Amino acid sequence: MSTKKIITAYYLDESELLKGIHHMRKKGVQVADVLSPFPVHGLDKALGLRRSRLTRVAFAGGAVGGILGFLFQAWVFTAAYPINFGGKPFFSVPSFMPVTFELTVLFAAFSMVIAYFISHNIGPGAKPLIHDERTTDDHFLVVVALPDNEEQQAENIKNVMTEAGAEGITIKELSHE
Repeated sequence: MSTKKIITAYYLDESELLKGIHHMRKKGVQVADVLSPFPVHGLDKALGLRRSRLTRVAFAGGAVGGILGFLFQAWVFTAAYPINFGGKPFFSVPSFMPVTFELTVLFAAFSMVIAYFISHNIGPGAKPLIHDERTTDDHFLVVVALPDNEEQQAENIKNVMTEAGAEGITIKELSHE
């Protein structure tokens, strides 16, 4: 079991949070995570996060679902069970479109949910890590990871957070199994 030190601080207002993160990043403090009770517009830019790759996963999952749905219908209506419905051809592409569309959407949605659970290490059996109970109500929590055995750097980070308007600054140790 390993331990990791983090510094947490909270803000009461989202505009102060964004100003504080800009200030911390200017001073060279790497913010590991921000927990908030609701989405904060502009937070991803303030943290310098890249665009999510879930759209690529959704496209790949949707493409697989659409292709499989179309090929399955083509096989069923042309090779496995060819039945003449009112004189239409066996391989009737327009009649395959509703099911193909629905399977595209279904596979895209499931692939995004599974990818999100895997990338964020959440889902059934995951143990939640609660830094501060107040973040679920009305506080915005900023988490900064500390390098091992860096007490001087911890004091510098605490000073920068104080300058940035953070409140309730604490140092915690997390244990990973």
